[in-house]
Amino acid sequence: MSDAGQPHPFPTRTLAQVASRITDGSHFSPIPQRQGPLIANVKDMKSGRIDYDGCTRISTLAFRELKATGCVIKSGDVLLSKDGTVGRVVVYESDQEIGALSSICLITPQDGQDARFLGHALQSHDCVRQYENAMSGSALRRLVLRDIRQIRVPTPTVDEQAKVALILDTLDTTIHQTEAIIEKLKQVKQGLLHDLLTRGIDANGELRPPQSQAPHLYKDSPLGWIPAEWQVELLDDVAVRGSGHTPSKSVPSYWNGGVRWVSLADSHRLDQIFIEATDKEISDLGIANSSAVKHTAGTVVLSRDAGVGKSAVLGSEMAVSQHFIAWRCSERLNNLFLYFKLQHMKPTFEAIALGSTVKTIGLDYFRKLRISVPARSEQDKAAEVMMAAEADVRSEQVELKKMRLLKSGLMDDLLTGRVRVTPLLRAAAA
Repeated sequence: MSDAGQPHPFPTRTLAQVASRITDGSHFSPIPQRQGPLIANVKDMKSGRIDYDGCTRISTLAFRELKATGCVIKSGDVLLSKDGTVGRVVVYESDQEIGALSSICLITPQDGQDARFLGHALQSHDCVRQYENAMSGSALRRLVLRDIRQIRVPTPTVDEQAKVALILDTLDTTIHQTEAIIEKLKQVKQGLLHDLLTRGIDANGELRPPQSQAPHLYKDSPLGWIPAEWQVELLDDVAVRGSGHTPSKSVPSYWNGGVRWVSLADSHRLDQIFIEATDKEISDLGIANSSAVKHTAGTVVLSRDAGVGKSAVLGSEMAVSQHFIAWRCSERLNNLFLYFKLQHMKPTFEAIALGSTVKTIGLDYFRKLRISVPARSEQDKAAEVMMAAEADVRSEQVELKKMRLLKSGLMDDLLTGRVRVTPLLRAAAA
């Protein structure tokens, strides 16, 4: 079949052929100072920029020595992390010169090479594969300068480089703006959570004023100041507490039997309100021959070992391992309200956990655990408000995921030359 009319892939050249300088930062760490110029490490390369707040300050004399040996980052340099976390890229566009440690490779493009395009190219799938093939070291993975110089990158015309970089930069800007929105929404959500669980919602549907402003609306309690209408209850009095168990691993018929089983392997699924899937399953036979039980959908679970304080609401009938506590709420306690209360208490759980290697909270603590309990109607309203705040965060996270997927696809197409940028720009302008 003829490929007439199809664009040809961009030619490629090695970094050594397109850069006027490829070096790394200082191999010695200057003594930190309270004041002075900055020096950056890989940890300071975040979201395509240098996080100045995390950089170390060094003496003016040490900075001069770095500058004399070419270990200073300048505007127009492309930075590539080469030790430990390999493959982070920053296109440095600030006029502020800063030092660099040896974990950062400094690449200065030749005249006629677009630094922004090169920055995107170094994050492409093809370059990432080249890093993986070239990395050495077992404990600390790294790239050496000799191999970095041989990394091949696409080299279209300067005009095409600029157009590709413009499209990808625009996407990056939108992605960073969305990330900032998500962080802001998370901060708002945390503040709202604190207010709802300490001040609550009055009869008019508004947050009560703080105790310092309206002391008559509050009363002293074993848990501190709480709204006058609230009660302090043993959690066991308003919810049925259960635990979990691990069936014998030596009996194959106890496992993979269709009963979802929450374990520490599911830590990454916790703290997201509902848990719908699990890493492992057990069988009804495994339940019958152990202390494991099935907990109904809506049961609230909390990790008391290892990842202490992580919680979730079961999205369907599930069993849990012995590392979890489970509560089935009575009519007096909204399960989502309990979930958000456990989230609010997470720092406390982390602080009281004991153990040198594996942190844990003993069952006796939960037998005595008291919580403040508003009227059920107030719990329902608080849970509704928090679910709306969660929905706002999730909505932005979905958009962020879409944009990242779009960028990944565009990078693969535009940086290889498989799709040419000029027709895309014409279509966008039409």
